Amino acid sequence: MTDFDWQQYAQETQAIRVGHKRTHEDEHSIAIFATSSYVFESAEQASLRFTGKQPGNIYSRFTNPTVSAFQDRLALMEKGERCLAFSSGMAAIMAVGMGLLKAGDHVVCSRGVFGNTVLTFQNYFAKFGVTTDFVNLTDLSAWEAAIKPNTRFLFLETPSNPLIEIADIQALADIAHSHDCLLVVDNCFCTPVLQQPLALGADLVIQSATKFIDGQGRCVGGAVIGSEALIEKDIYPYLRTGGATMSPFNAWVFLSGLETLALRMKAHCDNAFELAKWLEQQPAVAKVHYPGLASHAQHELAKRQQSHFGAVVSFELTGGQEQAWRLIDSTRMLSITANLGDVKTTITHPATTTHGRLSPEARAEAGIKDSLVRISVGLENLEDIKNDLRRGL
Repeated sequence: MTDFDWQQYAQETQAIRVGHKRTHEDEHSIAIFATSSYVFESAEQASLRFTGKQPGNIYSRFTNPTVSAFQDRLALMEKGERCLAFSSGMAAIMAVGMGLLKAGDHVVCSRGVFGNTVLTFQNYFAKFGVTTDFVNLTDLSAWEAAIKPNTRFLFLETPSNPLIEIADIQALADIAHSHDCLLVVDNCFCTPVLQQPLALGADLVIQSATKFIDGQGRCVGGAVIGSEALIEKDIYPYLRTGGATMSPFNAWVFLSGLETLALRMKAHCDNAFELAKWLEQQPAVAKVHYPGLASHAQHELAKRQQSHFGAVVSFELTGGQEQAWRLIDSTRMLSITANLGDVKTTITHPATTTHGRLSPEARAEAGIKDSLVRISVGLENLEDIKNDLRRGL
């Protein structure tokens, strides 16, 4: 299977076939290589491997065949040259920061990112002399105005969490590159099935494999995808030294997740689109945030940039936190959890969960109201999902 030019195949085929190098056992399913180390034929070969003069496995902190298969597959699906897998999505973001940043550097980040991403820049990279400015995701002039001579990269999620705003990736790539900066895009909500930031000009893509790539809520993992030169020079040395390693078992689970990703994402998106339209008609709902709706500010951009509108819907109720909690507590089938990307529909209150550690001022600046509810729409029957929400609406 290594003789194939997988670039010539469709993404659905790549998601099923790429990365599998059969052993002498001729297994049809990718094997889990549960080993910490590898045996060398000679002292000379060991030396060549450790110095990088000969390719091959060295130690499973940074070389493992099962993990490598996942990396190869995801890299091709994201249209990148190389992928590195990590123990979580946050570990992947940490690797980008540790690999690219030094004391005195500056980052421009969108406000609409996961709460822990904000805290990583504010509370941890700041300890080492890295400063971060947060800007409105959709305001291109704000991005450009925030760039300084020491800005290393721009960082964003699109769609954003939890307001599902859409950034113009191509325009931001042009802005970043005109200032000799990199563009880093968290593609967790869309996956490579719905959006490919590297093809739109981004330099690095972050994935939380925990979400839609797994799709079953079983394992935690993350990945960074980009060019061979950038990954090899800046990100791989941190993985090799720092050890935020994806386990072979988790990689094996994620490989299976990739095989059905395209089918699941279509079903997720179809359900979410219909649910968003239904929510707009409910008297208790003040506003629905979903890019598939004509009322969404970036509806046309989403149509151009994504192949579908995504699986996550957020909406504001006419009341405040009390009404939002009452709606959530009234559900019987939906899972009250802050995770997303599962075949099971999940519901959460962002202001007190995913973004609960942000200050009230930071939440207000990001537009995260106490009345906001976020739903990651699963694959249950759509009418059952609606009926579960009707109890609280």
